[in-house]
Amino acid sequence: MAGNIAIVSGASSGIGRETATLLQKNGYKVYAFNRSKTDIAGVEFVSVDIMKIDDIKRGVAFVLEREGRIDLLVNNAGMGISGALEDTTDERAEYIFDVNFFGGFKLAREVIPSMRENGGGRIINVSSLAAVFYLPFQGFYSASKAAINSLFSAMQLEVKPFNIKITNVMPGDIQTGFTGNRRKNEDVTPVYADRINKSVAVMEKDEQNGMPPSSVAEVIVKQAKSNKPKLIVTVGSKYKLLAFLSKLLPAGLVNNIIYSMYGGN
Repeated sequence: MAGNIAIVSGASSGIGRETATLLQKNGYKVYAFNRSKTDIAGVEFVSVDIMKIDDIKRGVAFVLEREGRIDLLVNNAGMGISGALEDTTDERAEYIFDVNFFGGFKLAREVIPSMRENGGGRIINVSSLAAVFYLPFQGFYSASKAAINSLFSAMQLEVKPFNIKITNVMPGDIQTGFTGNRRKNEDVTPVYADRINKSVAVMEKDEQNGMPPSSVAEVIVKQAKSNKPKLIVTVGSKYKLLAFLSKLLPAGLVNNIIYSMYGGN
């Protein structure tokens, strides 16, 4: 894979930074698409706000002008919002989808033509176990990640004839700055307050004691280099079990289990 060209969004910290670093060590020429300046040895920073289509187009055009091709896109940029769905404003709901879902879609839409013309490529999305093991008081986060799985699984059917391969990587709890950066609804309906506090406390504890981001980066690079990458990959043994159980058990039972785990009465 030496000499392959990769774009990694959200590479300023956590999973994105570890992925960019590991790809570079595996011989990729890596371009980090971030809003803020990122210094990673051997990785080139490109100022791109994935909320802005003009930034996306400019960033992709810059890489294509420099390299002539894009072999790998890693859609990693993402954010979280906690709070009751009832209390979530339209602006916040739209924002999380713009970052977690539409940003990745727009990046993919820009790179696919060049991948098709060059005989193929890889798109890897950082989804989440929350896509299938949905979380109370993080409903829009779960919804945005489930949307990634659905959209890019459908996209795989469309681009398969062009040797473009897609993987959705679903990590469980990871020790990153994501926990501290999670936005919280400012207005809280009183009847939800106690359960929100309990639920978010459980989530934050699990994240702080979770896997290192390097474990996700290793899976991403493995899938990028594989001749037969998987469409959906869950990271971590216990999380693979949870993903399996979410499919095997009755939906109502899964719902009750999650309710009990995250602050249910």
